[in-house]
Amino acid sequence: MKKKVVLMIISLTLLCSCSETTDISINESLSLNEQTITQLQLENVNINSDFMPINYENQKAVWFTMMDLEKALNGKSMEAFTDDISSVLEKIKDMGFNTVYVHVRPYNDAYYKSEIFPPSKAMPEDYDPLKIIVEKSHELNLSVHGWINPLRCQTETEIQKLDEKYQVKKWQSLPDEDYISLYDGRYYLNPAYEQVREYISEGVLELLKNYSIDGVHIDDYFYPTTNEDFDKISFKKSGESDLKKWRTENINLMVKGIYDTIKNYNADIVFGISPQGNISINNENLYADVRKWCSESGYCDYIVPQLYYGFKNESLPFKNAFNQWADMVSCVDVNLVAGICTYKIGNEDKWAGSGKAEWIEDENIPSRQIEYAFENDCDVAVYSYESLFDEKNKEEKDLIENILKEEE
Repeated sequence: MKKKVVLMIISLTLLCSCSETTDISINESLSLNEQTITQLQLENVNINSDFMPINYENQKAVWFTMMDLEKALNGKSMEAFTDDISSVLEKIKDMGFNTVYVHVRPYNDAYYKSEIFPPSKAMPEDYDPLKIIVEKSHELNLSVHGWINPLRCQTETEIQKLDEKYQVKKWQSLPDEDYISLYDGRYYLNPAYEQVREYISEGVLELLKNYSIDGVHIDDYFYPTTNEDFDKISFKKSGESDLKKWRTENINLMVKGIYDTIKNYNADIVFGISPQGNISINNENLYADVRKWCSESGYCDYIVPQLYYGFKNESLPFKNAFNQWADMVSCVDVNLVAGICTYKIGNEDKWAGSGKAEWIEDENIPSRQIEYAFENDCDVAVYSYESLFDEKNKEEKDLIENILKEEE
């Protein structure tokens, strides 16, 4: 039986040496602009040794989406939101989970107090929901990972309405650069630019400095298209000839920058990535080098492939997908977490070919998948809170709860 272990130890050596090595590590490892570096030095930010994050050796996580967060907020007062989110977190804890991925930055906007990003549409003016979530989670010994989308931004209409002080607004107005690019009505940051990668890292650093989050989590929104027009200006300026190789390296630099930002601030805060479950789609369509992230240290602490496939999926059955990822995760510093979905219960799986009716006809698919993961010494994360606790899925929820509690 797996035993949960709270990782709350900072080595004596690190504590003794951090004040001496901070400036070197920040300058050598972080891609931050000079103003930010100067600010860090003036504030003497080092390992943040006053905060020991809560993280578990055997992670049992649930995704709390922006839709979940908007529903929890819904114009409520601070007192009402505190009551509601406390109830949510207690339900998560009581079910046997130990970690929650909270969607705090979905579209270059913030469900927290930020000087870098504009507030999300449901963000209250008079209180900070993330501060409350972190406080209430830690009271329950739940680990909180701030879930962000690094590249996905506002729509064309939304950016036009932004205050001129925001960086994306400034980049959008530059005619001869493609710091941000428009695709299908929405803007995306272009990771080809060092300035853009610095902007992303600075956003992560702001979260770490202002909130006692235990981890940072990103999902599968990397390059939104394979179309060459998306970043033709920066690609031409790069002098490179292989677009796929160039884009893949840009994503690697972005991921590495996030990882280094976190580890230079507090080595015990973890960084996780949740890519597509299909390895070839990551490599060919999204330019996400998941093989590198799984086999080399320095990119992530855990990886959560979204294995949202039924056992009878014609193209990629769940067990095949799981085993591919299990074989690929070879770095001892990277933990595999199987991403399991509950939102497909009772629905047609449109892209599953001959298995498209499986989620309607067969029972207990998510719970059987969780059992398979545990049998293969793998952690799990469930997408999403709303579908998991939907009343129509109560029977499956109860089965999952029993399985989770057996693993305590």
